[in-house]
Amino acid sequence: MTSQKIYRIILIATLLITGVVAGSQSTLAQTEQSSQASSKTKREDATGLEVQLHLLISTKSAANGDEEKLPSSLDAVVKQLRSTFAFKNYRLVTTLLNRVSSGGKLSLRWVGSPLLAPSAATAATPGFNEFNVQEIRLAQDEQGRDVVKMENFKFGARIPIQVTSVASNGSSVPVIQYEQTGITTDISVREGEPTIVGTLNVGPSGDALIIVVSAKRPASK
Repeated sequence: MTSQKIYRIILIATLLITGVVAGSQSTLAQTEQSSQASSKTKREDATGLEVQLHLLISTKSAANGDEEKLPSSLDAVVKQLRSTFAFKNYRLVTTLLNRVSSGGKLSLRWVGSPLLAPSAATAATPGFNEFNVQEIRLAQDEQGRDVVKMENFKFGARIPIQVTSVASNGSSVPVIQYEQTGITTDISVREGEPTIVGTLNVGPSGDALIIVVSAKRPASK
């Protein structure tokens, strides 16, 4: 066998070995990247999120006595509302706190005091409320900031409204009718920042129900 043939054989063998090694390294790198991406996804899915729902009622009439003190976490929200609407008074109806995994869903139903002023309903006519989110997920916006995406965000309420009154045994008895109101949307909120989801007109006096939501990862212990 001539030296030229031996040289060619060695060259071909070297190229084959180089190709196999390069292919193995490429496959290993892809496997590591895939494993890292999978691990990151699992960590994100396992991340717990605290979701707070705030319900506020705004009225056109001034408060009787001192105005209700709202949580300081809602200061920016109230400032935005005052610069946008002509309502004179804001009061917090309820705050709900729930925890869900990133990528999970949330569904709540509850019966509570009427959202409107006591004159609009009685103790025998509570309010019925429902809050659902199809998926809550931790993500990042275009600037790389942490946000929480809420897909198919739904809030609904059945509110008792006094429509008239009838005489009964010499006294006037209110006639209550339940009205359905609510909102459905997709929304992204900055982590830990209360955000106005929407406002709904409720009742004959022009009051408004304001829906505020916030979400964040719980503080590390």
